[in-house]
Amino acid sequence: RQGINAEYGENLHFYIDMSHSHCGKEHNHKHDPTDIGEQYSLYKYINFTNLVCFNESKPQSVKGVFKPFDSRLDKTKFVESDADEELLIFIPFTGQVKLKSFCIIGDGDGMSPSVVNLFTNRDDIDFDNVRDMKPIQKFELHEDFKGEIEYPTNVVKFGQVHSLTMYIPSNFGSDVTRIYYIGLKGIFTEMKREAVNVLYELSPNPSLAKNVTTESTNTSIL
Repeated sequence: RQGINAEYGENLHFYIDMSHSHCGKEHNHKHDPTDIGEQYSLYKYINFTNLVCFNESKPQSVKGVFKPFDSRLDKTKFVESDADEELLIFIPFTGQVKLKSFCIIGDGDGMSPSVVNLFTNRDDIDFDNVRDMKPIQKFELHEDFKGEIEYPTNVVKFGQVHSLTMYIPSNFGSDVTRIYYIGLKGIFTEMKREAVNVLYELSPNPSLAKNVTTESTNTSIL
C-alpha cells in the first residue's frame, strides 16, 4: 500500500455538546441530524480531483461517500477496505476551512469504523508512518447507520485547514471496513488573490520600459 507525516498534535477531549449513556458507556457527541445538514456542509468545497483513499478495494470509490446530506442513506456508493480493516483518506479543499464536526455512516456486521485519527495540512502520510504519529485529535466512534451522531472537533486545532487526513485503524470486528457516508461541517473561506494582482501591477513591464527609452533617445537625436 502506498501513501499520502503529520505534525504532532496532542490528543484532545471532545468539546461536549451532549453526554449520555449507550450500553452503559458514557460518551460525548451530538444527536441532531438537522444540525449537520447542508447549511454548513463542506461537501461542495472538497477538491475531488485530488481526493485519495489508500487500501480501498475499488479505486476511487471513496469519492462516492462524500455527498449531500440528503443522500447520506444511499447505499449504492460506498468505500470498502481491501487488505485489512484500515483506511487512509486524504481530503484536500479548494480553500481554507474551519472544521467544526464530522459524521460517519458505516455498515453493520462489525464493518463500521470504531476509531478515527485526524491530521491537518499534510500530504505525506502513509501506512508506514501513520501508526507512529500522534493525531491532532482522536475519536472513538459508535456505530451509526443513519448519520445521527455528530463528532465535534476542537475548533482551535482545526481553524485553518487546507487538507484533512482521516486514518481509520479499526472497526467493530470485521475483516473489512465499509463506509457509506462521511459528512464534514464547518466554515469555508475562499482563497484570495488580490496580493498577487498587486504584485503584477507593481512589476515593471520590460517591453514598455524599452519603448520609453527608445522614444526618448530618438527625440534627443532629432
